[in-house]
Amino acid sequence: MSDETWERGLQIRREVLGDDYVNRATVVDDFNRDFQRLVSEYCWGYLWGREEHMPRKQRSMNNLCILATLGKWEELELHLHGALRNGVTWEEIRECLMQVAVYAGVPAGVSSMKVARKVLNEAGVVPTGGEG
Repeated sequence: MSDETWERGLQIRREVLGDDYVNRATVVDDFNRDFQRLVSEYCWGYLWGREEHMPRKQRSMNNLCILATLGKWEELELHLHGALRNGVTWEEIRECLMQVAVYAGVPAGVSSMKVARKVLNEAGVVPTGGEG
């Protein structure tokens, strides 16, 4: 891929995940340099850069379902923040995670709702209280 794709990927990655996260994630050394380039170019520059085919909001909701189904809680938390930046409402997040519970299993739904409640409470987007 090109340097243009890499630059576009870093830009989108920053817009969705925030500068603080990207600054921490993209500290590179000989071990992770190629991996970080892969993530920024392929994932963010190529795939997320295809906004004429699918808007960021929809990509965020897809990621929430996929990450919750896979039980990738740390990445789910990160992408919940990104989803909020991309205009996904707490009601839409709830619906994504309810669908995960039906199609991927209630335990995945329970855990993902706990992660989402934490992020939404921290962001001040939904009333506090409760565990899940």
